Amino acid sequence: MTLTGARVLVTGAAGQVALPVSLALARDNEVVALARFKDEAARARLEAAGVRCITIDLARGGFDDVPSDVDYVCNFAVVKSGKWDVDIVGNAEAAGLLMAHCRSARAFLHCSSTGVYEAAGGTPQRETDPLGDNHRVMMPTYSISKIAAEAVVRTTCRIFDVPTTITRLNVPYGNNGGWPALHLAMILAGRPVPVHVEGPSRYNPIHEDDIIATLPAMLEAATVPATIVNWGGDEETSIEEWSVYLGELAGVDDVTFDRTEGTIGGIPTDNAKRLAIAGPTRVGWKDGMRRMYEAYHASSGS
Repeated sequence: MTLTGARVLVTGAAGQVALPVSLALARDNEVVALARFKDEAARARLEAAGVRCITIDLARGGFDDVPSDVDYVCNFAVVKSGKWDVDIVGNAEAAGLLMAHCRSARAFLHCSSTGVYEAAGGTPQRETDPLGDNHRVMMPTYSISKIAAEAVVRTTCRIFDVPTTITRLNVPYGNNGGWPALHLAMILAGRPVPVHVEGPSRYNPIHEDDIIATLPAMLEAATVPATIVNWGGDEETSIEEWSVYLGELAGVDDVTFDRTEGTIGGIPTDNAKRLAIAGPTRVGWKDGMRRMYEAYHASSGS
C-alpha cells in the first residue's frame, strides 16, 4: 500500500515521532495536524510543508474545528504528566472521543507502546504476552494509562465499526530525537547513563524512516476487532551497546553507567507479526544512531 491523495489526520503532530511522520505524509497527501502546539517552531515547519495545523487539547474535547471526513487517523498524541486523572483522560478518554468523531475513517491507527508489557527479564515480547506496569519506577501513570487507552480504542473500534490498528512502539528515534538522543546528551555532559541492574537492557529501536515506511501497511492492516502489532526494528540491541557506540562517535572513550533499580529493564519485541504485515525494516541501529548523532551536532551548531 502507498499513501497518496488521502486526507490524513495526525494527532500529537508536534511530537518526536508524529512531526517527521506528518512532514513525510504531507508530500503526497492532505494532512491535518492536531496538537497543543506549545512549540511554535514545530508548527512553523508543518505549515511550511503545507500541513493544516489546529490547536487543540484532545482531553478537553471540543472537536468543532476538527474535520471528521478524513480517510485516515494516526493518533500519536500522548500525555505524560504523572497525574492519574490527567493521563487517563488525555490518553484513554481522548482516544475514544477522537475515534467517535472520526468514525467514518477508512482506518484508525493508535500508537501505543511496548511499555504496556509486563517486565519479562529481557524476553522478546509477543502481542499476546501479559500486560503490566513496567514503567512505574520511572513514570507511575504511563503503562496503566496506555493499557487503558488500548482498551478504549478496542471497544470504540467495535462500537462504531472503525477498522483499527494498535501499534506498540519500541524506542522510536531519529533525527528528531528519542531516548538514545537523551543518552547522547548525558554522555556529552559526562553523566552516567542509567541502566537496570539486571542488564543488558535490550530493545528493538526503530528509526523514524522505518516508522514512516511501514505506516501505510499498518493502516492497511486495520480490522474490526483491532489488529495489535509490535512496532520495533529488526535488530535487537541494548542501551549499553548503543551508548558505547554513541560515545565512540563523540570521541568519548569512558562512557559510564549507573546500574540501578530506578529505571526500566529491557523490553525487546517479537517482530513476526510486523514482518508479516509490513516486511523488514531497513535502517540498522548503528546507521540510524550515526545519523541521529550527525543531526544532533548539526542542530547544535557544533
